[in-house]
Amino acid sequence: MAGLSSAERVREAQICYYAAMVELALNRQAFAERGRRLEYFTIAWNTLEGLVAVISGAMAGSVSLVGFGIDSFIEVTSGSTLLWRMSVDADEQRREQNEKLSLKIVGTCFVALAVYVAYEPISDLLDRRQPEHSIPGIVLACVSLVVMPVLSRAKRKVGNSLSSAAMHADARQTDFCVYLSVILLAGLLLNAALGWWWADPVAALIMVPVIAKEGIEGLQGKACDDCGCR
Repeated sequence: MAGLSSAERVREAQICYYAAMVELALNRQAFAERGRRLEYFTIAWNTLEGLVAVISGAMAGSVSLVGFGIDSFIEVTSGSTLLWRMSVDADEQRREQNEKLSLKIVGTCFVALAVYVAYEPISDLLDRRQPEHSIPGIVLACVSLVVMPVLSRAKRKVGNSLSSAAMHADARQTDFCVYLSVILLAGLLLNAALGWWWADPVAALIMVPVIAKEGIEGLQGKACDDCGCR
């Protein structure tokens, strides 16, 4: 800017500033669009996953598989909420409010799931109800272990780019689905391979504190604080 007058330097600085703001807005819009695509996939995948899990679990009498399926439908609720959150990303004044509302909606669903998953396996253990083997459930858990980590990483990247607490929380819930898949797979395999019928309800009980923790943190809005986003 050598040789420019003070007024010209000011105008040049203003042009650079506005150009940077436009580029930032366009980049944010691109990441918000990517977030929407991820949530569309989340909704489609978890709807299919939930249907397979609930139907297979009901046929086999597997409470852990049914609980996993209900969790998938909760993920649909979460995905729908985040899809709405990404669609209103341009509203800067309401971003934090929208994210906290998203967390509370999903948190309520998880608390309800924790109550269900705690009650059913205790009843099964007391009544000694033995679930049948579920090959579809085993296959579903294996596929979930492949898909969910990839989806979680993609969501976390968008969350970092948008400084979005809600997207970070959604990525954590996807990680949580991976943990449930591991627990579910262990219970189903032990029942199928060794005939340990109690492994299925015990696996469901192991899910309870993890589910409840996520639900309570969502209701308290702690996920927003944990990720450091504002």
